[in-house]
Amino acid sequence: MRKSLDLLFWIIFILPAVFLAAMWGRLPEQVPMHYNFKGEVDRYGSKTELLILVGVITLVNVGVYLLMLNAHKIDPKRNALANKPRMQRLGKVIAIFLTGLICYIIYSSASSDGLIQSRFLYAGIGVLFCVLGNYLFNIKPNYFAGFRLPWALENEENWRLTHNLAGKIWFVGGLVIAALALLLPLSWFMPAFFTCLGIMVIVPTVYSYSIFRKHRSSKN
Repeated sequence: MRKSLDLLFWIIFILPAVFLAAMWGRLPEQVPMHYNFKGEVDRYGSKTELLILVGVITLVNVGVYLLMLNAHKIDPKRNALANKPRMQRLGKVIAIFLTGLICYIIYSSASSDGLIQSRFLYAGIGVLFCVLGNYLFNIKPNYFAGFRLPWALENEENWRLTHNLAGKIWFVGGLVIAALALLLPLSWFMPAFFTCLGIMVIVPTVYSYSIFRKHRSSKN
């Protein structure tokens, strides 16, 4: 059963190549290669450039997947083996998301409705944050995923408290981002997106540092 699931993920990695081949005849000679924050095309390139882009992202996808699958073998933290199933599931989540992103890029290159597609892309990013938030709750200290702050890596209680808070913030923040992406005009959404992202990163970091300072003060 496990071998079948592993094979399924390798099939997932080749889906973008299959999709690109199927869409190749529908692609114009000059395809959109970059979008601004409003989802508007601001640079075009050749179909060959798109092919190279898809290949590069696919290689990155495979690389990240293999890294997460084998992180327990190279992580010096003593909890590396305990993190193995979580890291492997996290690698699969990221693989699915990146595969979807590549297919989105291919589909967008053959479509002119970029603004609507951008809404769904940002909503998908919000859902990804929700999923990652669920993993933050239980992940143990490691050098590959989570808030790898030096004081958190050296103190398991700090790591636990930091990621307990971060998991909640990322889950709620992801839901907010997904909802705002579908409801707000994109010109209003982008400031809201970066505000949410800032809160999701800064609040757990400051909280973790405050725990570190409190712990250091209690020793003095």
